[in-house]
Amino acid sequence: MVVFERSSGGVSATTSGREFLRVARSILEQLDALLATTHSAGRGEAGQLAIGFYTSLSAGNFRASLMDFRQRFPQIEIEMIEKSRRRLVTALRNGVVDIAIVTGAAPLPECLSVSLWSERIMVALLENHPLAKKELIYWTDLKAERVLLSRRDPGPELEDLITAKLASPVDRPRIFFHDVSRGSLWNLVGAGFGITLLTEATVGTNFVGVVYKDIRDTTEPTRIGYSAHWRADNENPALASFLKILSERYPLPTIGA
Repeated sequence: MVVFERSSGGVSATTSGREFLRVARSILEQLDALLATTHSAGRGEAGQLAIGFYTSLSAGNFRASLMDFRQRFPQIEIEMIEKSRRRLVTALRNGVVDIAIVTGAAPLPECLSVSLWSERIMVALLENHPLAKKELIYWTDLKAERVLLSRRDPGPELEDLITAKLASPVDRPRIFFHDVSRGSLWNLVGAGFGITLLTEATVGTNFVGVVYKDIRDTTEPTRIGYSAHWRADNENPALASFLKILSERYPLPTIGA
């Protein structure tokens, strides 16, 4: 193929040569873009990150952390995976998720962990419920109430919390489990089936006729902690960037390995 031709006026590209130069220029531009993307990924500024969770995204610290991460690292594609704690353990072990955000501080098997934020435990109940008129609600006020919990996380953890706060069985409320989502659970509350417990972040979801009140131990609201868990051998640079965001927002020591 002849790329250039010489004439009395100098050297110029042939028709085939102009097409060759156009394709070559495009290849070089793509190569530059590929190198830039590779360098960004190596610095944790691009790539993909899979985050497992079973908390609410409607409000609170988790939502704020994700928004901060998205603003700082817009080239990193985030995949959100909502599963139970048991399934998140499996997903971490198999590399399906890079990091899991769960309630509690107990380390997950074969993972590094760090404590994050804490949220208030609240009661959701009808606005005309007798407890809604009380200025302060204590755990002992739940005696004889119908407490609706989901069989899905964090329902079992909330049941454990009730048992821990009310040591005597005669002081505990009646607990009814339903295999439904959080939204369906609050619809049951709105329909008068009982009350439920939830974490502070979930209050970002509003249901007509349902009010939310802190539940207290003594003078302070009861709180539940959250933690992040990831495999020590995960070398995804995007994970390192997300951990950097978390360490800046919640500078707390690692709690397990």
